[in-house]
Amino acid sequence: MTSPEITAYAIIRTVDAQFDEAVARVREQLAEEGFGVLSEIDVQAALKEKIGKEMEPYLILGACNPNLASQGLECEPDLGVLLPCNVVVRVQEGQVHLAAMEPLTAMRLADNPELESLAQEARERIERAITNV
Repeated sequence: MTSPEITAYAIIRTVDAQFDEAVARVREQLAEEGFGVLSEIDVQAALKEKIGKEMEPYLILGACNPNLASQGLECEPDLGVLLPCNVVVRVQEGQVHLAAMEPLTAMRLADNPELESLAQEARERIERAITNV
């Protein structure tokens, strides 16, 4: 298993799987880490319908850990604008790529030091999930 790459805003990994299999494995691993998927955006279908654009599969899963979200909202009521943690599963040139929001970067936007430990925990959980796909 390869470790994901961490960029300024994302946790990224390429996986050896078909798209549908990767989506199922992402869901499983997020659940193992206490995240549920609250929303799903099929970008490929939306762009085809709205502007006729053809593209490879691209799915955004809105993942949320209810305990971490609840704690975050208690100390920063408007934190919802940075939630949920988006996880992308996409195909590019036949390879399946995963990308998840890097929670530490996102939570720094709130400029509330109370969120640091929550963001760190979210990052560790998301990074484990992406690594284990």
